[in-house]
Amino acid sequence: MTEKKIIINIGRQLGSGGRTIGKILAERFNCSFYDKELLNLAAKESGFSEKFFEQNDEHKKFFKSLFHLHAQHVSDNNFYINKFSQESLFQFQAEAILKAAKEGNCVFVGRCADYILRDNPNAINIFITADIKFRLMQVCKRHECDEDTALKIINSKESIRASYYNYYTGKKWGYSQSYDLCVDSSKLGIEGTVDFLAYYIQEWLKRKEE
Repeated sequence: MTEKKIIINIGRQLGSGGRTIGKILAERFNCSFYDKELLNLAAKESGFSEKFFEQNDEHKKFFKSLFHLHAQHVSDNNFYINKFSQESLFQFQAEAILKAAKEGNCVFVGRCADYILRDNPNAINIFITADIKFRLMQVCKRHECDEDTALKIINSKESIRASYYNYYTGKKWGYSQSYDLCVDSSKLGIEGTVDFLAYYIQEWLKRKEE
């Protein structure tokens, strides 16, 4: 849709449809899409297995799981284990994000991409929220569970996600000041939200050229 350089960073509440919205925007704007895909890139950058990054994805306290991993999940090189720090995983992932953003148009979902790319003039930062009924419905469907279980999943995962974001960025996860635009996907639905964001992004790109 556009030949202009663009990086779209999406933060999202659990069950808001943020990942789906990001995926569709990537298709519309001819962007590479990165969510879990970032774990593979970070694994290649670091020498650790992708499984290791999956187990610690968007978690602040990495060491708790480090010592419970089977040896085959990490590099055989003891140097990595001896020199490993809590910040190392974040740094490997940050380097993967910077590299991907340098190579082309991208949509990043989560993982502090808005902070990592804070100096990139081509980046736009969006946060997707939704009312709790909408989110519970999405989580119930995804996990095939009742609403009580879905609420526990939302509260647990969002606490971890917010802790990770706040720790590494020094900002507040989900606060409007941290983003260029915050949108409630339950108002327009997934497709309607995509259409709204696509229009907003197109206008933003036009004004950048003025």
